[in-house]
This record gives sequence, C-alpha cells and structure tokens, in this order.
Amino acid sequence: MVYVKIIVQILVIAMFIFYVSGRLMGSQINLMKRILSVFMSVAFTSIVYWYSYLRYTDYLDDVYVYMDVRTIIWIGSMLLISMLLYLFFELFDPLAIGEKGERITRHKSPFLRLRNQWRSQKRLRQVMQIAVKNGISRTLKYARHRENEHELAIAFRDTLEESGGIFIKFGQVLSTRNDLFPTAFVQELGTLQQNVKPLSEEQVKHILEKALPYKMDDVFLQFEMAPIAAASIGQVHKATLRKNNEEVAVKLLRPDVKDMMRDDLTILVEFARWVSDKSTWAENLGFRELAVGFATSLREEVNFDIEMRNTMQVATTLRNSPYQMKIPHVYEEYSNHQLIVSEFIHGKSVASGKALFASLQVDREEFARTVLFSFFEQMLFSGIFHADPHPGNIYIDEQDGTPILLDFGAVGRLAGPQQEGLKLFLMGIQQNDANILYDAITLLVEEHEHIDRVKMEQEMAQILLRISYVPRIQTDELIHSFFEVVRDFGLLFYPSVSIALRSIITLDGTLRLIKDDFNLFQEAKEFSKHYITSMLKRPFKEPFVTKERLEEELALWLPALRKIPRRVDKLIQRVESGKIILHHDVFSNKQNAMFITQLFSRFVLLLAGITFGFISVALLAIAQFINAPYAVYLNTAAYVGLFLCAVLLVRLSIQAIRLMKRG
Repeated sequence: MVYVKIIVQILVIAMFIFYVSGRLMGSQINLMKRILSVFMSVAFTSIVYWYSYLRYTDYLDDVYVYMDVRTIIWIGSMLLISMLLYLFFELFDPLAIGEKGERITRHKSPFLRLRNQWRSQKRLRQVMQIAVKNGISRTLKYARHRENEHELAIAFRDTLEESGGIFIKFGQVLSTRNDLFPTAFVQELGTLQQNVKPLSEEQVKHILEKALPYKMDDVFLQFEMAPIAAASIGQVHKATLRKNNEEVAVKLLRPDVKDMMRDDLTILVEFARWVSDKSTWAENLGFRELAVGFATSLREEVNFDIEMRNTMQVATTLRNSPYQMKIPHVYEEYSNHQLIVSEFIHGKSVASGKALFASLQVDREEFARTVLFSFFEQMLFSGIFHADPHPGNIYIDEQDGTPILLDFGAVGRLAGPQQEGLKLFLMGIQQNDANILYDAITLLVEEHEHIDRVKMEQEMAQILLRISYVPRIQTDELIHSFFEVVRDFGLLFYPSVSIALRSIITLDGTLRLIKDDFNLFQEAKEFSKHYITSMLKRPFKEPFVTKERLEEELALWLPALRKIPRRVDKLIQRVESGKIILHHDVFSNKQNAMFITQLFSRFVLLLAGITFGFISVALLAIAQFINAPYAVYLNTAAYVGLFLCAVLLVRLSIQAIRLMKRG
C-alpha cells in the first residue's frame, strides 16, 4: 500500500511536469516526444533523489512528499531535464520533406520509425561514402574556378550514377537546367542512363487485378503482356477494350517506385543539404531547393491522377483552337492513381517519321508551325502547357498527318503576369528592344526591386547585338544568355517560367528535327500577327459572345466608375486644405508585421534569459562573501534565476531548430 501511494504521487508530479513543460516549450509539441522526455526525466531524477537524499530518511514511514527545499530542487530539475531531453530529440529528429519542404508527421509505431530511421541512416552513409570516394568534398572547395568545373562535374555524375535509383533521375533532370549549371555539368549529367528491367507477366497481372475497378477479363478483350515502352516510373502496354473493341494504351505504375521514393527522396534532400553545407557555390545555386522541387514534382509524376487531370486540362484548352493537335482520349472509368487507360495512337514519332511525312505528303514547315503555334497558345493564353515537348512526345498521325501530343506527366502553369512577361520577351527579341526585354524580365523573376535598370538594359543590348544580322537566331544560345544575365544579377526566374523557357529550347530542337531550317522566332512574329488579326475579327465573327463579354466587363466596372466623381472631389478638397499625406508602412503587410513581431518577441525572451543568467551569477558571487543569515535567500533567488534562464534558452533553442527544419 505504501509503494502504491508513492507511485501515485510520482505520477501526479509527472503529469504536472508534462503539462508545465508543454506550456513552456510552446505549441505544436510532438506528443510521443513529450511523454518520452517526461518519463526519462522522472526516472532519472527520482533515482538521483532517492540515492542522494531519501535513502538516508525514513521515507516509508511518511508516504507524503513534503515541499521542502530538496523536493523543490527535485521537481525543478525534473522539469528542466525533460525540456533538455525534448531539445535533444528535436535536434536529432530525421528530416522528412513535404511538398513545400516542410516536415511530415508520420503516424507509425516507434518500432517502424526506428527501423526506417536505421535504414535511412545506412543508405545515407552509403551515399556519403560514394560521394567522398569520387572526390566531391574535395572538388567542391574549388567549384568557383573554371578549370575545376569539369572535374567536379565528373565526380558529381559518378556519385549519382553509383547511388542509382532516384539519384540518376535527379541527375537527368539537372542536365536540363542550363540556366543554373555550367556547360560541363550539363554535358556530364546528360550522359546518365537508367537501365530499367520490364515488369514480369505475373507483376503486370497483379497490378491490373489490384488497380482495375473490375476484373481484367471484363475490361480487356485482349492485353499484350510485352510492354511497348518501359521507363523508371512505369511502362505501357497495348490492349483492346471489351466494351467497344477500341485499342487502348495502358500505362502502369511500377510497384517499386513507392519504395524507391520512400527510401531515397529524403536521403536525396539530406545529400543536397550536405553538398550545400560544404560549398557556398552550391548554397547560392539553391541546390537543396532543387532537390526539394524535384521531390515535389516526382511525387506528382508518380500519381497518375495528376497526369490524367493534366491531359484533360490541356485537351480542354485546345478544343476550339485553330491549331489542331490530337490528344489521346482518357478513359476515366478505368483510370486511377496507379494506371491510365487511354486511346491508342497510330502514328510515328517525328524523329522516326520521315517516311510517313513523305507518304502522306505532309508539309513539314506547316506541321512544325502548327505545333509551335499550339504551344504558344498553351503558354501565352491558357497558361497550361505541355512541359516536355521532346520528339518522343510529338507524333504524326498515320491517317491524316495531324500532330499528336503524348505524355502529360510534366505540365507547366503560368500565371497572368508571367504570360505577359513571356509575350514581352518574344516581342523584345523581335523588335530588338532592350527596354521591352527589361520589362519582360521584371515580370518573369522573383524580387526584382533591387535591379539596376541601366546595367540590366546594357546586358540585354549586348545579347541582342550578338543575335543581330544573322539569318537565324539560335534559340538555346539566346535563352541560355538570358539565364546567365539573370543569374549574374542575383535574380531567380519563377519555377514555372524556367519550365516554360526550357520547354521552348526543347521544342526548338524538336521543330528543327521536323524542318531543319525552321526559325522559331521568325514564326513567333507571324504568330503575333495572326493573333492580333483574329482578335480584331472576333467581334464581327462572334457578336453575341462579344456582347456578353462587354456586359460582364461593364458590370464589374460600374461600381468603381460611380465612386470616381466623389473620390476626385474629396481628393481636390484635401489638396486645397493641405491635408494630403503620403504614407508607407511596412507593417501594413500582415506577413511583415508577423515576422517583426515574432522576431522582437524572441529577442525579448533572449534578453530576459541572459539578464536572469547574469543577475543570478552575480547573486551567487555576492552570497559567497556574506555570512549573514539572509545569504540563503540570495542563493535561492540566484538558483531560481538560473532555472528561468535555462527554461527560456531551451525554449528559444527548440524554436530555432524548427525554423531551421522549415528552411
């Protein structure tokens, strides 16, 4: 009975510590970490308390804990140690990346988390050993020097190739980032190849049985087990639907992709952080952010629901387009996040369609122009565009020679300002005007307020001079030049803009494969003329649509127009009375105000903690030279101050660690 009462008292104290420590450390505290911290602190301090004090007393005769000095010290140390233990757990918590770089909370058992953490640490050590063996840590120190770029590029390529899986795909994606990486990196990373073994017949049947809403034989009249295409994410099979005898393409998600992502995506981000910590060059490049962005896009790519939505969105935007591009129909009733069933396309890739162009007597220049104008319409007006127009994704129809667009796993989205910026970009190149190009850049980059306009326009003028008086503008050279200027000025294109510009480079290569002397920028000028002409003719061709649109616009403008006379009158009155005041307040922005408030509150807490520490140390020093009875009060006040100092500093440390993990 005595031991039961002692245990009950300790549990009550533990609950008190659990509550108080949570309040002191702030909100959003992980429950399991709090429980573990409190349990360890209670166990440790109780053992120390018994060993140093209770065992010398008759504590079994008096089962109630009295609040003497030693008990207060015991409870206070219990509280402080529980907070320090939580700080330790927070510091060594493994980093998992969400869609925006945030930490993901996993609802798994502690044993599974420990097993996954051990496996992740083992894989991370393996990747680090490969990196060190290939000399990345050594070559990163000299990455700023031109003569060392090639050596670092080789070491980086070898590291990604030996790491395999996600790392190879990451390297392949980076090889397209001419805007960020030197030529040596782009060339070396472009040699990365991923050997993919097709799925076995048993695996294919298992995936179909699991993913299809109906039995396989009820859906397909015929299904070819040998894939017609295979990649790291999935593979494609040819089949025939039972309901209408239509031939379809069935794209399956590889079953090992989820495991590969689980094991390697977090490791990849950790590896990128390690590289950034080793090199200022990599940190300025935003290497970790590139890894986080890759992880985000890959999560979308392996979710076929997103690809299905992308396909339908682009098809809808091009439905009434004068530039006809055929897009395979998606059978939604059979498709989901694991497979896509779509119309089977009978055609040839433009890379291997020379004979088909000739047999159908398709005008190659008109074909290329249709493809280009369709992409311009997608980018500059609807804002949703196919982001990977390489020759393997653009086909020619065997029946009528119509261009076909395939594979919508990668789709870009441009907001209104970025669409206007790209229009100005093309216009500035056509008119050879650096002023227009500067205006375009300000719409295409983030945080452009600090740009020196004169210097920027001079750089733009130099680029325009390099492409002047030549029969054909080299698209890749021109866009890469703009990427270099943006990078030199410490600017960064919006991610969607970078995707659009890289798509234009890829598209230019595809169009020149169709027609070797195709001039993208000359045709862009023709597109502008066609668009302006169609806009002028539209009111006469579609009078009812124009009337409805004018009525909608007028309805939006009327409330504002009614207020204009009254506002102008008020403005004139204030000018006459001299009451016009120009006011700009950084705190008018809620985010700025919140940031300043949080920063100031943390500074106050830090100052309070340091003040408690200094005063407490001073009181302890003074108490050593005083023999009066009240010296014990000075000691007590000093220890309380040190305790408060420790609590405040631990709280600030936990907040700082969380901010680092969010960054």
